Amino acid sequence: MPTARQTFLYGLFFSSITVLFWGMLPIALKLSGGFSDPITLTWLRFSVAAVILGLWQWQRGVLGEFKALARKDWLRLFAAGTFLIVNYTSFAWSLNFLLPGSAQLSFQVAPLFLALGGLFFLKEVINWQQWLCFVGIGVGMLVFFHPIFAQGGQGSIWFGFGIVQLSAAAWSMYALLQKSLFKRLAPSNILLAIYVYALVVMLPFSTPSALLSMSADDIWIAAFCCINTVIAYGAFAQAMRYWQTVQVSASVALTPVMAFILTELCVAFGWWTDSISSSHADILSLFGMLIVVASAINVQLISARVQRKAALLAKPLTEAV
Repeated sequence: MPTARQTFLYGLFFSSITVLFWGMLPIALKLSGGFSDPITLTWLRFSVAAVILGLWQWQRGVLGEFKALARKDWLRLFAAGTFLIVNYTSFAWSLNFLLPGSAQLSFQVAPLFLALGGLFFLKEVINWQQWLCFVGIGVGMLVFFHPIFAQGGQGSIWFGFGIVQLSAAAWSMYALLQKSLFKRLAPSNILLAIYVYALVVMLPFSTPSALLSMSADDIWIAAFCCINTVIAYGAFAQAMRYWQTVQVSASVALTPVMAFILTELCVAFGWWTDSISSSHADILSLFGMLIVVASAINVQLISARVQRKAALLAKPLTEAV
C-alpha cells in the first residue's frame, strides 16, 4: 500500500508522461504528413495498438466480457469507434494547416462539446460558473489567434481551426458513448474493440503499400506515432489510479503549453525546419493561451465540486431510505 507521498509522486509522474507524449504527438503527426496521409497513418496507429492491447488483454484473461454484450451494446461500441476514427483522422489532417501548439490549444474546446452532450443526451446541468469558463475558453482562443485578424489570406488557418473543432466534437461523442458502456465493459476492452473495428473499417480507405517506401527517418516517426498511442493512454490510465479524475484532467489541460514549448525547442535547435516553424506568438497571444488553459482547468475543478456537492446531498436521502 503506497503512502500518501508515494501516491502523489506516482500520479505526478504518470500525468507528466501523459502531457509530454500528448504534447509531442502533434509534432510527430505534422512530420508524418510528408510520407503518409492522415487515414493511412491513423489506420497504422490503431493496428499497432490493437495488437499490443489485444495480447495484453488476452494474457490477462479478460476477453470474456465481450460475450455478455447485447446488440445495442455492440452498436454503441461501433458508433464510439466511428467517432474516435473521425477524431484521430481529422486532428492529423488539421496539422496541414496549423502549428502543433495551435492545434492542441484549439482542441481545448472539447470540454464545452462534452458538457453540451451531457446537457442534451444525459440531462446533466451546466451551472453559471461552468458557462463562464466556456466563455473564457472562447475569449482566450480569440486573443491567442488575434494576429490572424490583422493579416489577409489566412483562410487556411481558420479552415484548420474548423477541422480541430470537428475533431473535438467527435471526441466528445466518443467519450459520451464510452461512458454509457462502462457498466458493460472495462475501459481497456472498449479501446481494444474500437482499435480492432478501426483496423477493419479503415483498411479499404488507407494505402498500407505507401508505408513500404518510407525512409529510415520516416519509419522512426511512424513508429513513435504508434507507440505514443499506447504509452500516453497507458500513462493516463495509471495516473487515474493514483490521482482523482479532476487532478488528472487539470494536468492534461496543460498539454497545449507543452506542445507550444516543444515546438519552439524544435525551432531553436533547427530540427525539421521544412515542417516545423515558430508561431512567433506575442505577449497578447501568450496571455490568450493562459486564459484558455486556466479556463479548461477551472471547468474540471468546478465539475468535481458540483459532483461532490450532489453526492453529499444524496447521501442523507439514501440513509433515510
